[in-house]
Amino acid sequence: MDLLKKTTVFFIVMSLVGCAKFDYLYEQGVGQISLLSKGRENRELLKSVRVPKIQKERIKKVEELKSFFYRYWDKKETSIYSKTTMLKTKAVTYLVIASPYNDIKASETCFPLMGCFPYLGFFSLKSAQAFAKEKEKEEFVTWTRPVYAYSTLGYFTDTILSSFFEYDDYELSELIFHELFHTIFFIKNQVDLNESLATYFSERMLEDYFTSINAQDYLKFQKKQDEDHRKVKKLVVSLALELRDIYRQLLPSTKSEADLILNDFLQNRFLAEVMKRCQSLDIQPKDCFPLERKWNNASFAAFLTYEQKTNDLVSLQKKLGLDLKGYYNWIVQKYERFQNQSETEDFDIFLFQQE
Repeated sequence: MDLLKKTTVFFIVMSLVGCAKFDYLYEQGVGQISLLSKGRENRELLKSVRVPKIQKERIKKVEELKSFFYRYWDKKETSIYSKTTMLKTKAVTYLVIASPYNDIKASETCFPLMGCFPYLGFFSLKSAQAFAKEKEKEEFVTWTRPVYAYSTLGYFTDTILSSFFEYDDYELSELIFHELFHTIFFIKNQVDLNESLATYFSERMLEDYFTSINAQDYLKFQKKQDEDHRKVKKLVVSLALELRDIYRQLLPSTKSEADLILNDFLQNRFLAEVMKRCQSLDIQPKDCFPLERKWNNASFAAFLTYEQKTNDLVSLQKKLGLDLKGYYNWIVQKYERFQNQSETEDFDIFLFQQE
């Protein structure tokens, strides 16, 4: 769909929402269109003497990763990442997640035709901070973080962003595979599962990709780091669920009570367990990512959005005994069956049902 048609759809959606959501969608629509309008064809940038060599190399790397991705899945290449947008800032957007003070659960915002989202993204840091303050007035806990890459999920043709250039080859490969996965498989109103699937498949494509370019030694080193970080992430998920259970047992009636529970958990349980796990894996404190992050209900909720279902996906693939491509095809077929039935409304539940 061309830009004019997508812009028309965008304004139709805006006509169906209230004032606050109208303002949000309008600002985001203007920001998205502005971002796309600044994109320049990759072939032009690669010929330009004004573009530094290192940036040209990163553009070519993204193009290579894109070609590998679509060959790997035997899909026709789309026009995604055929242009590059040079940003004036490192981050492209800012993500705001809100959670109740007495639970670890992302507060969803829903839009007509587009579905519900457990977070909102803003092109303007000022707007993100203003939204966070409004949610805090409603006694939600919030977490705001910069975002260096994202997907419009087919609503627009995404461009390469100069923020991509900050990633090393391993991180960039995982990022591109993750975002491109959304172009070949996406489930409406299932943000958590979509992110988990994209993460799962992108991480497991890395071995095939780096083997294909004869970078096995580099891959071995990165996989060791990856495996260590997965163990730390698994611990964080477990601890986040533990804190959620504590809230549900103690049922704090005020934000002050909930803050006391959170602070006690962080100081006497969370930080000690994380430090112990990182030490056991020979991860230095400066590289132990949970020690560097501000943790509250919202940041825990955000973490669960991306990580919680990974173990279920691992177990399901092992149970089915399928390789990665076979597993993908099985999920696609399962989704087709889901769309032709009416008993289960949630594909997340349908996917893991016993057959």
